[in-house]
Amino acid sequence: MPKVGMEPLRRASLVQATIAEIGRAQSLDVTVGQIAKTAGMSTALAHHYFGGKNQILLAAMRHILGEYGAVVRHSLRRTITPLARAEAIITASFDETCFAPETVAAWMTLYAAAPTQPQMKQLLAVYQSRLRSNLTHALRPLSATPQAHAETLAALIDGLYLRAALSEDGSSRDAQQTALNALEMIVKAAK
Repeated sequence: MPKVGMEPLRRASLVQATIAEIGRAQSLDVTVGQIAKTAGMSTALAHHYFGGKNQILLAAMRHILGEYGAVVRHSLRRTITPLARAEAIITASFDETCFAPETVAAWMTLYAAAPTQPQMKQLLAVYQSRLRSNLTHALRPLSATPQAHAETLAALIDGLYLRAALSEDGSSRDAQQTALNALEMIVKAAK
């Protein structure tokens, strides 16, 4: 008889193990058996909770996106002005938690998997849509073309993140400052 209340704990353990295994492999080339072993359970139990590898990978990316969303919300709570809101979104996008090696590997695999896996593509589209929406909201009082500027900043954030994540030192400071400088230029040009 299954232990009552264990499902959420086991699911969380499998998600953490998936992120760890993706980080170790630096790709999606991991097996459910490897994930289950890292989580300390059988492959059959992993399949029972998620159905298959793609569902476990999706759950892991949803978890990472949830963590990123929490960082953004936390940063936004302290803001008062539209400019501070835009700065908070940019700063959260380069938070140190986004640069943990296993998180970087998971983001890279999401980008790599999106063209061929519809559910990964949809997850990436949700992230990008939310980023643009948050930036558009912040830029409305600051720009005559907030959607266009939000699109530019979102693309810059993604590109700078990838560049910083792939750099030798994995530092996000320069990338964050570059995005903040772009925001400053947008706001100055709109005046």
